[in-house]
Amino acid sequence: MLFRKIEAVIEAHLKSDSDKILLIDGARQVGKTYIIRYVGKKLFKNFIEINLAEDFIGRKLFYKAKSVEDFYLQLSMVAGDRMQQRENTLVFLDEIQVYPHLLTMLKFLSQERRFTFIASGSLLGVTLSETSSIPMGSIRKIRMFPLDFEEFLYANGMNSFAVSILREKFEKLETLDEAVHEKVLDLFRKYLLVGGLPDAVNTYISTFNIQAVREIQAEIHEYYAADASKYDSERKLKIRRIYDLVPSNMENRKKRIIAKEIENKKGKIFSDYQDEFDYLISSGITLPVQAISTPVFPLIESSGKNLLKLYLNDVGILSGILYGSNIRAVFDDERSINLGTLYESVVAQELAAHKHNLFYYDNRSKGEVDYLIDDYDSLSAVPIEVKSGRDYTIHSALSNFVSNDDYNVKKAYVLSNERIVTRKGKIIYLPVYFVMFF
Repeated sequence: MLFRKIEAVIEAHLKSDSDKILLIDGARQVGKTYIIRYVGKKLFKNFIEINLAEDFIGRKLFYKAKSVEDFYLQLSMVAGDRMQQRENTLVFLDEIQVYPHLLTMLKFLSQERRFTFIASGSLLGVTLSETSSIPMGSIRKIRMFPLDFEEFLYANGMNSFAVSILREKFEKLETLDEAVHEKVLDLFRKYLLVGGLPDAVNTYISTFNIQAVREIQAEIHEYYAADASKYDSERKLKIRRIYDLVPSNMENRKKRIIAKEIENKKGKIFSDYQDEFDYLISSGITLPVQAISTPVFPLIESSGKNLLKLYLNDVGILSGILYGSNIRAVFDDERSINLGTLYESVVAQELAAHKHNLFYYDNRSKGEVDYLIDDYDSLSAVPIEVKSGRDYTIHSALSNFVSNDDYNVKKAYVLSNERIVTRKGKIIYLPVYFVMFF
């Protein structure tokens, strides 16, 4: 079984006897159902799992359950003998976004405290934004992501002691010896190829067959695009078009979605596609990075939505689109191939999985810095530059950024393949894999 950090979060919540119902949000195929089922069966004698997507295309038992009494009546039809006490009965409502009225009902189910509940969904961000009565005081919503790089290390046989040593090296800004560095960098490159979708990771560690991994990634990529089918045909096509543009836009210098290119219509602006962008972000299938012109803490106060970058939620899907089954592009370090897109994408994926809001600095005269994150300890913004090539010390925009006293920068990071950890003024040079500890 794959180690997932969220397991401890779910277990702690279910043991806490909280009045709030835990709601696990996230894109398809990131492992929500599996991990909830695993923890639920471990902790509760009576584990009741209701897949509401299957119910919708089948008996529709919960379609008209508009009251708590109706809900329990329908539940008793499928699990009456397992409906016992709160302390030994967990009811898992999977794909709850299929029935938005049940999201509203969670408030009343939590207040009644008859059983313990947990729920998950693939498009909860979209559904909640369209639900008239959101039971915010009664739910605790957590987004789940694909495996991050640390979880990928565990999947590939690295133990917690080894990871703790890596973490200590990062915290002390110490360089790894060459053999360890090469091992971790090798796994990082494999992560660029495999990504963090559980099916892809399991297939890789059991077969080491990149072609089989690519087939899984391609299928999930198509699932993500097809999920827009809940919308009318016109909006569905726009969502699909924007989603299909993401990989090619990441190859551009600015890496931004250009509104007029979505439908090839002059005069179109970002606000014309606000709903489509909201869908792609709320569904979890893309990661948004917002522009910042005044990069001071807290960053959200000066973010702008019109200059938006979108990254795919899984670097393995992206590397499959860009390079297919040819692994030499990633492993041979060929000068003719620019891996900057992959490196920026994996850093976005890692930071998002660690609950960072993502921003970038954009200034017409001073240049662009790849990422900015908030540092709540120093109450300052931390700029991050990602380098995939050998010229990792060349970064005029970052240098200008940290030298501006108005920005109150305490530290900045440059992430690259370079093994040696060094610090020059405020800029810290780190191996890219250390992003797993940000």
